[in-house]
Amino acid sequence: MGGESRSKEKARLRKGISILIATPGRLLDHLQHTSSFVYSNLRWIVFDEADSSILELGFGKAVEDILGLLGSRNDASDENKSKTDPMQRQNLLLSATLNEKVNRLANISLKNPVMIGLDEQKKPSERSSALGKKHTSLLSDDEEEIPDKHNNIAEPAVDDFKLPAQLVQRYVKVSCGSRLAVLLTILKSQFERQVSQKVVVFMSTCDAVDFHHTVLSQLEWSRGLALDTDKKQKFLGCKVFRLHGNMDQEDRKKSYLGFSSEKSAILVCTDVAARGLDIPKVRCIIQYDSPGEASEYVHRVGRTARIGEKGEALLFLQPVELDYLKDLELHGVSLTEYPFQKVLDGFPVNGEKPLKRKPISLDMHPWILSVQRTLENYVASEATTNKRARDAFCSWLRAYTAHRGELKKIFMVKKLHLGHVARSFGLKEQPSLVGRSHQVQLKKRKKEQKREGQGPTKQRKFPTKK
Repeated sequence: MGGESRSKEKARLRKGISILIATPGRLLDHLQHTSSFVYSNLRWIVFDEADSSILELGFGKAVEDILGLLGSRNDASDENKSKTDPMQRQNLLLSATLNEKVNRLANISLKNPVMIGLDEQKKPSERSSALGKKHTSLLSDDEEEIPDKHNNIAEPAVDDFKLPAQLVQRYVKVSCGSRLAVLLTILKSQFERQVSQKVVVFMSTCDAVDFHHTVLSQLEWSRGLALDTDKKQKFLGCKVFRLHGNMDQEDRKKSYLGFSSEKSAILVCTDVAARGLDIPKVRCIIQYDSPGEASEYVHRVGRTARIGEKGEALLFLQPVELDYLKDLELHGVSLTEYPFQKVLDGFPVNGEKPLKRKPISLDMHPWILSVQRTLENYVASEATTNKRARDAFCSWLRAYTAHRGELKKIFMVKKLHLGHVARSFGLKEQPSLVGRSHQVQLKKRKKEQKREGQGPTKQRKFPTKK
């Protein structure tokens, strides 16, 4: 894989390997430039996470070149196919979702393919007809001819995803300004209810991961919320790890191995952890930022409830985003509402649990107000954390505008109150004041230039079209 020493990999290839796991780019590099890489006895080629992880990340051309070099392309000429391969070779393509790009890869890499693992209650003939397939023969059957090189394996109008029955899927409706306070409350409730467990929290951007990792791992407060009387302690007592694409390979490996080995921990991550990671004993998946397309939702929750284990999935939604639930239902994914009010009522306020009284809004609940106040004081007092909060605020807004297709009608920036968005990052200032602070610094710089006898830098004015 990229990031590792190529010479060390070359030495291992020279000795001989029974099973080789590789990223497409580095595998193609060795096939093209490592003469000691002998693959004449290759029997199996497995493409795992064939949808987004291989194709949508730009590895489509590399995969086609790999198939061409290995002589496994269905549309390759006989001259390009390996003449030194007397053995039958079997190709496997694994994907949680089917789309046009996956079909294209299947068309060029699989011969007489058989579908495995769809609806097990249907008969094989029914599965074949449902997928628009005329042919169900074994992949290694070389005697049969391919009816059509460009025959599509699957052409679903709307993908219908099947998730494990033991996966409990819920959503929590929360206003934008209270999102972080609610997240902290839910996490605290989770670990007080069951000490030994692992939770994965998905964010939309790398900056958001860095900021929330700092808050979850360092935020302190006093048990009775009277900061001058009680000694401060960590709000969350478990270890917190982070994982995103801007981290070095070594740091990623440490986070992955560290989180995997812990019995009780939180992993804050982007979608880089949504696929291909088998982390044992993950109890709960929290999608703090919405995943976008339904296929991304499926991959995220796929980190829990694996191989018969129980699991929970919780999706954060603002009131203006509830139509996203209808989009998930179109794909066979149904969520129930999370009983957050019961969780909230179980927390003490000023050292005492609240008595039964008339229900009040979530934003005005004493516990949420106390957590929010503690959070804002912490962000304001730490310069590094304050900068991370601002960076996370900006990157989150950019990511929010990047939803595609029909989802743009659900996730609209115009529906957001930017002051409440800033509050969800622990910022006391509204975005306009954040921008104004930059103007204040600019004015100070101009005054300093005048004192030193230098005129302020003039900006060029360009004519505008009327």
